[in-house]
Amino acid sequence: MRAARWTYNDKFRGKTPQKTQRLADEHLGSKTARIRFALTKTLAVLAVALAAVPGAARAQADYPNKPIRLVVNFAAGSSPDIVGRTIATPLAQALGQPIVIENRTGAGGTVGVDVVAKSAPDGYTLMVTAGSTMTIVPHVMGKLPYNPEKDVIPVAAGARIENFLVVRSDLPTKTYKEFVDYAKRNPGKLTYGSAGSGTSPHIAAEIWKAATGVFALHIPYRGTAPAIQDMLGGQIDFMMDSGSSFPHVKSGKFRVLGVASSKRLPMLPDVPTFEELGLKLETGTTHAFYAPAGTPAPIVDKLNREINRVLAQPGVVQTIQSLGAAVTPISPAELRAVMEADSKRYAAIVRKAGIKPD
Repeated sequence: MRAARWTYNDKFRGKTPQKTQRLADEHLGSKTARIRFALTKTLAVLAVALAAVPGAARAQADYPNKPIRLVVNFAAGSSPDIVGRTIATPLAQALGQPIVIENRTGAGGTVGVDVVAKSAPDGYTLMVTAGSTMTIVPHVMGKLPYNPEKDVIPVAAGARIENFLVVRSDLPTKTYKEFVDYAKRNPGKLTYGSAGSGTSPHIAAEIWKAATGVFALHIPYRGTAPAIQDMLGGQIDFMMDSGSSFPHVKSGKFRVLGVASSKRLPMLPDVPTFEELGLKLETGTTHAFYAPAGTPAPIVDKLNREINRVLAQPGVVQTIQSLGAAVTPISPAELRAVMEADSKRYAAIVRKAGIKPD
């Protein structure tokens, strides 16, 4: 036989009117206390939340109100460093706060990215990096201490960078064909430098070697600048360079033999593209600004607007073009799309070429 269900009224059944009233008062009193406690707790939480919103809004509206740290993940004198410093000076003037540049080099730029990825997402730590760090290195290195797609977010593009085959002028070659023939006659005797394993100059050189049958030893550096110094000193013979070496090209110490782009560049009209030389080789990347994931959208949007305004200044355009590059004033969403497309393209290149870290 099914047992009868206990009901609230059972509590008072058989009790005297006086006891029933007392029990009812006790029950209702405890219930009211619980309701009052829950309501008080809810109101306290709402009060804290409401108090925080105006404070956060004020912080974003006042941004920036202190110096900004700009991490450059390659050595001073490299193309990311040149792009970053060129933009940082007028950007600081526009924002009304100093921008302190900090070079954190190593491991193809990943050391600097890791620093930024683990920084507070408040808009006071930014990074300017070579595009290769975001689109090539993850496919070469494999395991990283951060997630390049989730731990940092795009802010603004700085410049679209191309790669150039640059050789020492004291080598017994003057043309591209002469250099290739010379390298083939001396297998394993030539060395070439790069800004680090997995960078676009490294990948471009590996593709070039595979296509031409040249055997040369790769020497990775912590940025382009030290590689250039060793090339000036005769320690390495050639490199794929993203424009940092052009002052030495003008001085006659280096010679540019080809450019890995779809068309000749206005500043170097006499330098043929690799396609003209019989080799399909396009290895452009975008040097860009990033922030730690979680940086408020209003701050990112403000930085993007101001950086794009800076990119319209004639002096900035001239400096970036002197690297054989092009200014790229685009939105954060457009920058993300560019990086995703480059990453997909380079993933296939790295996989096909079997490129591994040195």
